[in-house]
Amino acid sequence: MKRILVTGGAGFIGSHLCERLLNEGQEVICLDNYFTGSKKNILHLLHNKHFEMVRHDITTPYLAEVDEIYNLACPASPVHYQYNPIKTIKTSVMGAIHMLGLAKRTKAKILQASTSEVYGDPAVHPQPESYWGNVNCNGIRSCYDEGKRCAETLFMDYHRQNNVRIKIIRIFNTYGPRMHPNDGRVVSNFIVQALAGKDLTVYGDGRQTRSFQYVDDLVEAMVRMMAAPDDFTGPVNIGNPGEFTMLELAEQVIKLTQSTSKIIHLPLPADDPKQRRPDISLAKEKLNGWQPLIPLEEGLRRTIDYFKQELLTTQI
Repeated sequence: MKRILVTGGAGFIGSHLCERLLNEGQEVICLDNYFTGSKKNILHLLHNKHFEMVRHDITTPYLAEVDEIYNLACPASPVHYQYNPIKTIKTSVMGAIHMLGLAKRTKAKILQASTSEVYGDPAVHPQPESYWGNVNCNGIRSCYDEGKRCAETLFMDYHRQNNVRIKIIRIFNTYGPRMHPNDGRVVSNFIVQALAGKDLTVYGDGRQTRSFQYVDDLVEAMVRMMAAPDDFTGPVNIGNPGEFTMLELAEQVIKLTQSTSKIIHLPLPADDPKQRRPDISLAKEKLNGWQPLIPLEEGLRRTIDYFKQELLTTQI
């Protein structure tokens, strides 16, 4: 049994990871300050004697004896990370410093949940890990984009200077149950709007593209990455290379929810990428043939069922 620390463990992705690790017989410490995470996401885990929930903000140090660290803590949707941009970049940078310091002291292996946003509005398509990106360092999204880029730098420097065992993954758009209904991400936005019979808001002309990965596929890749040989540090893209326009996604959600909602268009936000699709060749090669298994329609059905239940519970 390993003792594993998951920062941001009460969040959308973190709660699924905690669940997976517990199911594998590991001991899990879940760290979260509940800025975007929720106790509701991990309530079903509290009865497990190998699960510990700690309310803590990683912009301040945390001490524990652990074998592995998954560093997921950071608001990840534009609505949340732009709410307090200084706090966002402090979470990425100071949080990375504190978690790397803990890993150095305990000789733990540590995984950084980086993001496809490090590529900015890419001039290369699809995006391989070798691409350095096209990021506006002064824009409204830069608190997140540059924070994550700096965190990757810190991880590499702690590895080179202090021999800390590191792993870096770059997560592309991920969706699934336990997404926050008001997080501003396109999948949850469309589903909540469709179920409520409201117009679906598409920004710009709707021809910008994204690739959507179901959360179970991401968690599988994270666990495989942590178990990979120490000489493979990453960064490695983790995402689903299936590419869809925003209009295609909106139409699919309307169809699956059997909604009468219409599609309306709003102005495109500043620095919003026009296209985003991962090159996952490296992940397939290094992570035992990993590739996403859940197609978009199946993943959307599962996510819609979750939000239907959430709306029903709220109404009751």
